[in-house]
Formats: sequence, C-alpha cells, structure tokens
Amino acid sequence: MTPTPDERLVGRDEELTSLVERLDAVHHGGVVLGLVGEPGVGKSALLAGVTEHARAAGFRVLAARGAHAEAHLPFAALHQLVRPLLPRADRLPEHQRESLLACFAMGDSLVVNPFFSSLAVLELLVDAAAEAPVLVCLDDLHRMDQPSVDALAFVARRIGSERIAMVCASPRPSAPFTDDDAVAWFEVRGLDEAASATLLDARAPGLMPAVRDRIVGHADGNPLALRELAVAVQQGRGWTDTDDEMPMTARLEQAFVARADELDVDARLIVDLAALNDGDDVDEVLAAAASLRPSAGRPAAAAPALDLGLLTVDGDTYRIAHPLVGSALRHAMPAAARREAHAALARVLSAHPDRAVAHRASSASGPDEQIATELEKAATDAQRRGATATAVAWFERAAALSPAPEGRAARLLSAAELGYELGRFAQVEQITAQVSTMSLQVRERSRLTWLAGVFHDGSTSEPAEIRHLVDLSRRARSDDDTDLAMQLLFGAARRVWWRDPGPEVRDDIVRAAHEVGLAAGDPRLLAVLGLSESLETAPAVVGHLEQWPADAGGRPDLAGLLGIAAFCVGDFGRADSFLSAAIQELRTHGRLGLLAEALALRSWAEINLGIFDASRSADEARRLADETGQAVWAATARLALVVDEALSGGWDVHHPLLAEAEDTASRTPNASSSLLAAAQFARGVAALGAERPEPAYGELHRVFVPTDPACQRVQQLWTISYLADAAAHAGRREEAAGLLTGAERLAGDSPATGPTIALEYSRAVLAEPATAEKLFRAALDGAGPMYPWHHARLQLAHGSWLRRQHRTAESRAPLRAARTTFDAAGARPWARRADRELRATGERGWRPAQRPREQLSPQEAQIAELAAQGLSNREIGQRLFLSHRTVGSHLYRVFPKLGVTSRTQLPAVLSHRD
Repeated sequence: MTPTPDERLVGRDEELTSLVERLDAVHHGGVVLGLVGEPGVGKSALLAGVTEHARAAGFRVLAARGAHAEAHLPFAALHQLVRPLLPRADRLPEHQRESLLACFAMGDSLVVNPFFSSLAVLELLVDAAAEAPVLVCLDDLHRMDQPSVDALAFVARRIGSERIAMVCASPRPSAPFTDDDAVAWFEVRGLDEAASATLLDARAPGLMPAVRDRIVGHADGNPLALRELAVAVQQGRGWTDTDDEMPMTARLEQAFVARADELDVDARLIVDLAALNDGDDVDEVLAAAASLRPSAGRPAAAAPALDLGLLTVDGDTYRIAHPLVGSALRHAMPAAARREAHAALARVLSAHPDRAVAHRASSASGPDEQIATELEKAATDAQRRGATATAVAWFERAAALSPAPEGRAARLLSAAELGYELGRFAQVEQITAQVSTMSLQVRERSRLTWLAGVFHDGSTSEPAEIRHLVDLSRRARSDDDTDLAMQLLFGAARRVWWRDPGPEVRDDIVRAAHEVGLAAGDPRLLAVLGLSESLETAPAVVGHLEQWPADAGGRPDLAGLLGIAAFCVGDFGRADSFLSAAIQELRTHGRLGLLAEALALRSWAEINLGIFDASRSADEARRLADETGQAVWAATARLALVVDEALSGGWDVHHPLLAEAEDTASRTPNASSSLLAAAQFARGVAALGAERPEPAYGELHRVFVPTDPACQRVQQLWTISYLADAAAHAGRREEAAGLLTGAERLAGDSPATGPTIALEYSRAVLAEPATAEKLFRAALDGAGPMYPWHHARLQLAHGSWLRRQHRTAESRAPLRAARTTFDAAGARPWARRADRELRATGERGWRPAQRPREQLSPQEAQIAELAAQGLSNREIGQRLFLSHRTVGSHLYRVFPKLGVTSRTQLPAVLSHRD
C-alpha cells in the first residue's frame, strides 16, 4: 500500500520546486513554512519530498508526527523531535536542561518551566545547525499535544538568523503559529485532471473508462482518495448514489471501514485498540486485546490487518496507515465496545498513571467521582510540569465526570483560570458561560465574576460591575478568604485605572480594602489603593513605600505589587526600583506574561523620569506582550516606543505603532481612556519637539476634557508640564493656568516626585512676569534637578525666559547646560531648540555629538549593554529568550556600527550613551 516515490509526487513538481527553493534559502536565515489542505491531499507526501531533498543536500532532519491518541500527552511530540539531540543536553545551562528533561520525566526535577524548556529546544537545534543546516519536519501539527505546539511556536519565532528550516503540515493554519507573520502558509490543492488520471492508472491499471472517470471526478484531485477509492472498486466495494453526496473525507472513512469489515474478530479487535491507544507499542495493544479475547493476544492475529494495509509494524512499534484510518475505526466502534477497549488499555497501562487515567476517563459510561478526582490530580501534575494546556483539558474532562454540581463548577473554573494564564479568551469565555448557568457556592460565584472580566484588565468598567466585585470581596472576607478578597479588589481597582467609574466607586474599593484588615504597609493593600485612588491616597501610600527596601526585602512577588503602587501614585523612582527587582525574578523563572506587563509599566516609569531609551524596557515589553497575546500591554509598550522616538526626532504623524495602539484602544473600550491619553501624550510631545506648539496644545488638551475619550485624571498630572510648555509658546497661558489649578487640586498634598516636578515646572512656565523669577528659582531648587531631563527642561525654559527679559548674558549658562543634556540624551529636537535660543544670544559654533549608538536597533542596544556588563552570549540569550547564536549575530552587526572590534571596548563606548 505504500506508493513509490514517483507515484507519490505525481503532479507536484511546481509545489516541490517552490518548497525546495525556500528550503535552500536557509543558508541566509531561518525558514518557517506551513502546508495546509484537506486530509489526503498530499501534504505528507510533499513533506517527504522536502525531507529527501534536505537529506541529499546535507541537512540534519528531525521529525515529529502528531497523533490523535497522543494529543493529551504533554510534550509527546516534542520528545519525538528532540530525542536524537538529547545526548547534547549536558551542554545546556542548568535551568534549561533540568526543565527540558522534566518535560520527558527524564531528570531529577519534576518542575517544568515552559519557556526554559522551549529555549532549551532552541539551543539544541541551534547547536546542531552549527554543524549542518537543520530541517524540522512537523506532520499533522493539528494532532500534536498543545504544550509541544507552544514550544515549537516559540522556537519558530526565534530562528530568523539560524540555519534552521521548519516545515509543518496541518489541514488549516494552527495556532499559535497563526499569530506569527514569519510563517509562510502554502495551500496544497488537489491534482489536476491529467495528474489524477496518471496517478490512478499507476495505482489501478485496467479500470473500465466509466469507472476510471467516476473515480477521478469524485476524488477531486485528492491523491489518497484516488488510491483508496480505486482499491475499494477493485475489491468490489463501490459506493451508492447516497455516498456521492458525502464529503470526500467521509467517503474515505467509509472505504477504510469497509476494508476493516473484512477482518476476522481478532484482527478487528487489534486494529480498534491500536486506533484508541495513545502510544505505539505493539505489546500494549496485544496485551489489551488478550485481556478481552485471549486468542487476539498473539502477534499472528494482527497479520490480516497488516495484509490489508490498515496497520504497519516495525519491530516493537506500530503505526496506523493514515490518520483517517484511525478516525474511521474510532467512529465505527459501538459506544459500549469503545468503552470496554479503553478500560482494557487502562489496565495494561497501570505503570503509566497519566495515560491510564485518560483511558479510564474514556471508559466511563457516566459521572464517576473517583475518575474525576484522578483526572484532577493529573491536571495538577500537568500544571506543575509546565503542561498548562493539557491541565486545562483534563480539568474540563474531570468536570464532565463530576457527579456533584459543585465539583463540576469548581473544576471548570480551574480550567478557565489556567486558560486565562494561557491567554485563551475564547475558551475562558465558553467555560464561564457554561458555569454561569449553574448553581454555585459563594466562592465559585466570586471566582466566576473575577474570570468574567480578567482579560484586558476587565471586560467592563461599568460602576455596577465593579461594585459587584467589591461586594464579592466583602463576602470572601466574611468567610476569612483574604486572598480571594484581595484578588477581587485588585481586579476592581485595575478596571478603575484603565477607565475611571467615578469617585463613589473608587471610595467603595478603598473602604473594602481597608476592611480586609491587612497591615497598612501590605503590598496588596498598597497596590489596590494606588490603582483605585492614586491621587487621594498618595501621601499614605508613599509613606509606606518609603519603609520598604528597593528590592522589597528579596520578595519579587511583593516588589511587583509595590512597583504598581509606586507607579500609580507617581513615585516613579521607586516604581523603577521595585519593578526592576520583580523583572529580574520574572526573567529567572521565565514568566513571560508577567514580565511583559512589568516591562511595559517600567517603560512608562522611565518616560516620566525622563529616560527615553527603548532598549531598556519598551521594545522588549512589546515583543513579549505580542508573543503572549496581551494586547493592552502590547499597546502600552508601543506607545512608550512612540514617545521614545518622538523625543529623539524620529516622529511620524502616521506612525504605525501609534495606529496599532489606538486600534487596540478602540477594540478594548474598558482600557480606552488610559491608552488614548498616552497616545495624546505621544502626539503632543512629538509636536512640541517639532516646535509646533499650537497642535501640541490641542493634542495634550484632550487629556483634560471630561467628555473626551482620552480624558484620564491621573495622566493629567503626567501631561500638565508639557501642556504648559505648549501653551506658553502658543499664547494660551490663561487657559492653561486654569487647567494647572485643576491639576493642583488633583495632586493635593502628594509628596510623589512625579506630580511635584510637573507642577513646579508648570507654575514657572505659566507665571506672570512679576512672579516668574521666584517660581523658576523654586523649581530649580526643587525636585526636578535630581533628574537630568527635567532639569534640562527647566534650564531651557528659564534661559529662554531670561533672554526674553533681555538678560542675555544670564541666559547663556542654563541654555548651554540644557543643550548639553539634551544632546547627551539623544533628544535632538530639544537640543536644536536650545541651540537656537543660544544663537539668538549671539553664541555660535555648536556641533551635535556623533552617537554611533543611535544606529543600533533597540534589541541590538539591549544586547550590547548586556555584553558590556560581561555577560556571555548564552547568558544574554537566556535573559532575553534568544539563542546564543542569535545574540552572536546581533553583536556581529553591532561592532562595526559602534566602531569597536571586541566586547572589551563596549563599556567605554556605551558609558556615554553615545
């Protein structure tokens, strides 16, 4: 039944040539290709053709094939793929090696970090590619277990500079590969009529013309259909007029079942068990068959199935001839017989608990609490091993077998909570819709409510919905469930941050948070207070933040909460310190989702501190948020990147990153105010840099208009100093002064440096001539001088004011200092503005500094900084979730851009930020 190579690829010259050309391009960088098409259309044949070419061209070929029966076994497909490379695992960094081996239960550790495991696979492939180009061949991708697919997608996104080609086949594009623009998908269509006829004649010569034409017509160019329908006709199994209306796949399955119907009882039992088994061990199938029918346990009993081509055996392993054969056999089995077969397999697989419980679950005829409990334990074990997607499926199956409604609801909610961790909005939505119709205990009702709004930091910011969360938190508190109470309040407070529901709702959250009874300096409490009423609670929050060391006492989980609290109240220096501590730990443990969020927050803390360097946080936050499917945080990072570019003079009014962020805001209205306010900030700052004060004022003013979608009260304090700048140059001082008064009321007596700097600057810039000198002096002696960017802005504004007061000689020193700071920071538009002011005083001769560093992309700059700190390529790769060879490729391009020839020269070049 196995076609010859020539027969297999009849009519595929054009497709094979195209694939081979792309494969050969791997010497210039990684290639990721996907073949899609209906079952039997020839995807596997094309993969085989590509594989033959690759081997002949000197590639190392690594392959894995998905199987329906193994889809619930975490990392099964990944093990198929990397098994030949596992002897190299000793070369991996310890965290990566232990995590990868734990995937396959091969090491001492039982804990799997999915991202470290994925990075380990990448490193193994990259090391192999150093010796010869590598082809990764993935057949039936849609049947692979989800943890393996997630790991392979991680690898696919990172082979752009490697000699690695990845080619996969699936009936349709498979997530998460569909999320990556680097994957080129090819649709494999049916053969044309001439090629179909050639293939059919090779398979079944001598057919009557009418039969031949009928097969060609109904096969519709599908090679498997041409072969199998020809066999059916030759063996006297035609089809009826009713069959003609069936889809091609159903007709093929019918043909396979008809062939299986010819088997004797023993052989049929063997192929049925083989189709249900989740492994490929012949002895397992024969042992299960023997337990049901002793005569079926002999190897010879399988001979008829081999003769008909339904089953192939190679040593101790077997394979179903085609996935459609397995599908046909499973569909044809009576329900009782299928349950009996699963029970037999479960008994045989007692040494493999996870596999055994999966078969026991399939053998159940109705609810069974014992099996449900076993599945729940298996789900928990899978979660610990990093197979979160598998854990979700097993929690759902456990729920289906739960006799008691409360057990069913709790297990479904556990599945949904893990689905949230995976970023699977549709799945969570489906589960929560199902649970919402059930009678729930108070705790499960609270979990459900939290889940209903967990994506995009809350599905709604409507006051009634937020109050409901607060009420549920009070119930949890009355049940002494402090953790759930604070989780619910944190969810409510985050919704407030993204879009303000009004003072009454904010006050209610604060009261409920205090009612929980936590210590006044508890990071959970501070985070809720900062998110919900950052302006009103700022004095108390800042006071408690001052009591914490910068690393939160070595508690990164607490550092993250403290960083959020500090950020929200405008204590940006502490926010940067706390978030940096959390980021370091999140990197260590490969928690990319939370890492993306922390980096996005830190990027805006940096902007408010006057640090405009995309390589520090924003660029990585965008890449990781895109990869982990966190649209709101990706948009937040994109806006930070836009501000960084605006300050350096790289502004474009049609900036694609800005357009993408605003599109996210339009699709997530609950987060729109915060995102749109940041977008207006970016537009306004860019216009200021371009010395267009009137448009700048218009852009920034929107943040202060209560009826505008971009209005956000906290960000008014971040924006006021730039609005004041625009107003001063656009002749709108009086209007801006009114907004400044409102901002002062908002800030109250906040001791946070962010609002303090902004208000000191704004008062001076908007002051009347009689009071300006005093207010400039107060600002120059205030909080701003601690931060070079803010001090330089003050110096520019002060020097410009002095010049307009005809105090020319006095104006030169602050203007000169401002120009130097702006130039060193790479803020070219602002440096040029300071220089024009200086030229107006009669001073000439300034030349902007040459900064080779500006030629680097943000990622190149980040890698160069880490290399300058003495990290090796492997250490940098692990830190940034890249292969060490990719790091090396970046440094190869970085050196000539910076004018250096070795790593030892990097510190000197980068220390001046130029």
